[in-house]
Amino acid sequence: MKVLHVVNTNCFSGAENVVCQIIDVFRNDMNMAYCGLEGPIRQALEKRNIKFFPIKKMSVSCLKKVIKEFKPDVVHSHDMRASFFTSLACGTIPLVCHIHNNAFDSRAISLKSVLFLLAALKAKHIFWVSDSSFAGYFFHQLFKNKSSILLNVINVESLIKKKNEDSCEYDYDVVFVGRLTYQKNTERLIEVLHRLVEKCPNVKCGIVGGGELANDTSDLIREKLLDKNVFMLGFKANPLKILSDSKVMLMTSRWEGLPMCALEALALGVPVVSTPVDGLLSIINQGENGFLSDNNEELVAFLTQIVNDDSFREKMSRKCVELSGEYNDLCEYRRNLKSVYDNACC
Repeated sequence: MKVLHVVNTNCFSGAENVVCQIIDVFRNDMNMAYCGLEGPIRQALEKRNIKFFPIKKMSVSCLKKVIKEFKPDVVHSHDMRASFFTSLACGTIPLVCHIHNNAFDSRAISLKSVLFLLAALKAKHIFWVSDSSFAGYFFHQLFKNKSSILLNVINVESLIKKKNEDSCEYDYDVVFVGRLTYQKNTERLIEVLHRLVEKCPNVKCGIVGGGELANDTSDLIREKLLDKNVFMLGFKANPLKILSDSKVMLMTSRWEGLPMCALEALALGVPVVSTPVDGLLSIINQGENGFLSDNNEELVAFLTQIVNDDSFREKMSRKCVELSGEYNDLCEYRRNLKSVYDNACC
């Protein structure tokens, strides 16, 4: 079977990580390829030995050319914009849609929600990354019979191997990993770190990632006089050793799906402190492998406890690894995907 994955980005982040993992899971018995915008993603795909069909823009004509060349049996589109264009380009080829977050701009009647409605009507199946991503889509009730929740998982063995490729040592207490965008609420991120520094003047924090708000984030760090405590590390193709060496990962997102960086942190024994968004509600047991709160003072209190209390942090770290093993079931993940692909081709 040949499956073409269509993604509306040119860089490597959470959803792109999921696509690469799906391709890797089926590497030995399915022919899969990645179609997305030309850009930095090329290097990530080359490193993973994934066939790449670059396009200059997300358009019906560009996608039709790729589909004609690759001749897939199934087209698997990722997120709403890619799904809309793919639905117009794939003709009679079965379409599977995959929604990776609970986007705020699809929770009511909007251009985005209506355009995805057109794709969803054509799709053979729709994967949603969490219960809230499904329930949050305005027209979700129309598609409950061809929808399922597919929680993200990770290959822990591959994760450890990739982490060990980096031999450097890092000493950041708190780490953020992700795109610096409106979704990630970078203003809140810096505000929480500012309050943490007031309580823990020697704390050291690393921000891993790039994005359209990178300059604004740097300005905020300088404005709040955090230069000696908070460090912008930029995009890292492999941030796993930085994450593994830290004491805690912080997230302040406005919405999420089920973030791969959180799954990676937990598998590495790093507790997650976050706003209570979407898929994180499924994997964080309060006080055991992390903390969730929508209150900045509580977030700071949780961070302070984890950073300063070694025995408490070590206990949490063990629980992170234990619980991670329970929900990272690659075999079940593969079975769910293969069943949908097989049924779509019937």
